[in-house]
Amino acid sequence: MAESKVEPPVKGRKPESHLGMVRRARKINRELAEVYPYAHPELDFENPFELLVATVLSAQTTDLRVNQTTPALFAKYPTPEDMAAAVPEELEEIIRPTGFFRAKARSLIGLSIALRDNFGGEVPGRLVDLVTLPGVGRKTANVVLGNVFGVPGITVDTHFGRLARRFGWTTDEDPVKVEATVAEIFPKSEWTMLSHRVVFHGRRICHARRPACGACPIAALCPSYGVGETDPEKAAKLLKYEKGGQPGQRLKPPADYPGEPAPPAGTVTVEVSG
Repeated sequence: MAESKVEPPVKGRKPESHLGMVRRARKINRELAEVYPYAHPELDFENPFELLVATVLSAQTTDLRVNQTTPALFAKYPTPEDMAAAVPEELEEIIRPTGFFRAKARSLIGLSIALRDNFGGEVPGRLVDLVTLPGVGRKTANVVLGNVFGVPGITVDTHFGRLARRFGWTTDEDPVKVEATVAEIFPKSEWTMLSHRVVFHGRRICHARRPACGACPIAALCPSYGVGETDPEKAAKLLKYEKGGQPGQRLKPPADYPGEPAPPAGTVTVEVSG
């Protein structure tokens, strides 16, 4: 996509109708699809069980930290049956770098036991079943459904919720309400990729504390333009991951990812927060 000039929204424009908001929201999605044609889940995984476990581990930490932790984890516990039989202290030690390791270990052992005993050792492909697993809520379930089963879902993490409010799609703070509101704006077929694009944008440009407004390719569509740095040169210095010339979060990124792979565990790097 040709690089376009970033222009702020027109000041003093008339209040936006619901239809106007929907049209603007869908244009944002189209623009983000051009900015991030390579948007993808940023957790390394090779099967549904690995994605489920990695997503549970990703709570309150970066995907990078999870990706640096899971190679050793899956080498020791490759299946639900293996993880169900894990010695808690040994599992805790492996996942310690992800934080909250005792609670996460309980969830991982619990969900593995449930998969073994209730689902024949297979990750179920229905939301109603996934949310019965220990440590699995709607966000985790939608990640798994959208990325391994092809079932559309909106993943409302902290990045998605923040941007949905900044874009004027919702005023809700509750993730379930955000999911329901946004689902009414976009076609169901767009839900999974919309989630990836918005999360990518939140991690790379529209940060929580210092959004890079002056380097944002959708600034003209954003009613929150100006909450962050508007000077283009200063904003460019705030860009993260591949947009800032830094490694991404996956050790094994997709072939079309334009940045560098993340370093494995034990490599001395300056970690960029997710």
